[in-house]
Amino acid sequence: MSSFPSVDWFDDVRRVFNADDRYRGAGGGHCNCLAGFKIGERVFVATFEGVECSGAVEGDESALDDVDFYLDMPADEWREMVANIAANGSADLHHTLNTLDLDRDDGLARSRHGDQVREDLFFRYNQTLQFFFDASARVDTEFGPA
Repeated sequence: MSSFPSVDWFDDVRRVFNADDRYRGAGGGHCNCLAGFKIGERVFVATFEGVECSGAVEGDESALDDVDFYLDMPADEWREMVANIAANGSADLHHTLNTLDLDRDDGLARSRHGDQVREDLFFRYNQTLQFFFDASARVDTEFGPA
């Protein structure tokens, strides 16, 4: 069982995502980005190369300086999304990254540099990122501290 959020959890999701042909080239092509995930006070960075996620690490706030974009939500909202995916096999319409982005006045994606081009990569790779998180439905998850 993997604890969310943790590097082990991201690695378990990565293995499911990389091994399932349904996710290969998800979203219409290759995904090449360094994506950050701010989960409460914790920061995780995942590297997407081609049709796979090649790794994930935990960092501090300064790690967000190096990512193309990062998704920032309170820990309880991340937990709700992951629990919804586990319960349904994929995100329902109220828990997709796209819906969560649209429901916020200032959106979900951020860039430390205020770089709109970098932030726009979230929209380019949104479906791949959604498939990545949907793969978490196949990971036995417990919720740890954020």
